[in-house]
Amino acid sequence: MIPALIVFAYLAIVVYIGVFAFRKARGKQEVEDYFLASRSLGPFVFLMSLFGTNMTAFTILGSSGHAFANGIVTFGLMASSSAFLIPLTLLLVGTRVWALGKRHGFITPVQLFRDRWETSHVGTVIFAVQAALLVPYIIVGVMGGGTTLEAVSGGRVPYWLGGAVVALVVMTYVFFGGMRGTAWVNTFQTALFLVFGGVAVLVIGWGMGGFSRSAEAILASGESFLLTRERVSPLYFLGYSFIPLSSIAFPHITIFCLTARRMSQFRRTVILYPLCIAAIWLPCVFLGVMANRASDVPKVQEKLEARRTLASAAATLTPAAKDALRARAAGDDVLVLLLEHYAPLWLAGLLGAGIMAAVMATDSQILALSTMFTEDVFAHYEGRTRFGEAAQVHTGRAFVIGLTVVAYAIALRLPESIFAVAVQYAFTGFAALAPLLVAALFWRGSTKWGALASTLWVAAAVIGIAAVNAAVPAPPPGQATPVWTLAGYEVVARTAGGPSILGLLPVVPVVLISALLMLVVSALTPKPGAGTIARYFPDSVPG
Repeated sequence: MIPALIVFAYLAIVVYIGVFAFRKARGKQEVEDYFLASRSLGPFVFLMSLFGTNMTAFTILGSSGHAFANGIVTFGLMASSSAFLIPLTLLLVGTRVWALGKRHGFITPVQLFRDRWETSHVGTVIFAVQAALLVPYIIVGVMGGGTTLEAVSGGRVPYWLGGAVVALVVMTYVFFGGMRGTAWVNTFQTALFLVFGGVAVLVIGWGMGGFSRSAEAILASGESFLLTRERVSPLYFLGYSFIPLSSIAFPHITIFCLTARRMSQFRRTVILYPLCIAAIWLPCVFLGVMANRASDVPKVQEKLEARRTLASAAATLTPAAKDALRARAAGDDVLVLLLEHYAPLWLAGLLGAGIMAAVMATDSQILALSTMFTEDVFAHYEGRTRFGEAAQVHTGRAFVIGLTVVAYAIALRLPESIFAVAVQYAFTGFAALAPLLVAALFWRGSTKWGALASTLWVAAAVIGIAAVNAAVPAPPPGQATPVWTLAGYEVVARTAGGPSILGLLPVVPVVLISALLMLVVSALTPKPGAGTIARYFPDSVPG
């Protein structure tokens, strides 16, 4: 129970930081201060908070769990492409968002869309879809908190209670601290995990007797695929390179771009971001793979046996038995189990707090949705004019409470793993919304009707993915269940990680069709007025 007590102490520190940030801003209750920290974040806080808000339970628990089942290929699927594409989008897109936000006073991406395309209600549709897609990512944080506290406490803190504690802590400091509190907490948490992640690798490696022996044992076993890419087809691998496009389209990332004090801060962030990705992804993925040889950890062995039974006897199992085995085989908690077994109690608690630091990064998503609701709905439809700025802040705080409660309720019932939830819904949806942001910023011919067509397509596609997942049970890893065949060719299939389309992740066709709809529909519909075009593209207007 000592590790759990240390983690609870850490949570108390986090709450204090958030409340302290609120106290510092008490004399400035303006909307821009609460939601954007008055656009005043310095270079170090900007880098650490922007990176920290991307490193959630998906990165820490989801990646190690995915690597436990699929191997070292997890790093190639996500981290390698992210290290290139995320800094590139921050440089090209983030800096332009910052400049326009500074010039026109934008607080949310929907405000930019409304102004750029001279529209009102289309912006409301975009907000609704973005909000729906961001909820799964918030749910991932609650799932990660419940998983971590249950594991570090040896089961004394059940999953439902752990998720509730984390949801309450995040809700508290977002409620009081706003963007300033969120940025401070993310900076503290990111620094914490960067240090403890390296310590975790050393401690667990020492406890396992050296990783080289574990790797050799994996090569000699029937699971040598864990050290190769043999179970991942080139097309499937290619699909994951589309996932990092989602980063800049996430509202909380776009909003964070608006908080920088100066544009020059993006330069340092772009340079250091790939190094930060390597520092976090490498230990998480590596430890997830090596856990397959943790023969002296009973709970890990139980997961391995359940996974092998599921793979070998899948055809003879009932759906209920498959679900039970799949729950036992899930690897989202494998990193915490390794720490609990190989680290001293006090160090396991500190390292568990480091893991919790990344798990709780959903604070930015909650604040982003609160910001968007109060700006894009409450204020846009005359709420601020009628009730004042103080009422807008109070409305945002009430929205934080309601959203957290909803995310917690859904997290208790969601059967998929953290990795699957994030990739299939949040990442796929926002990657497909990236063409909206790119078109608004760089294509003078884009229109609100093109944006509407793309947005509605993304909503329909994500609903279709959820429908396939609900209707067709997941097969064992490495296998696929045909869902729709055409002329003897498998068009749609259900894999362990969700649907595939023509052997590709759904994100590939969803993104390409979204971009095509933006191009075609915009070409056929009226453009914004010359004045709007001149404000966004002054060099392209004659005279």
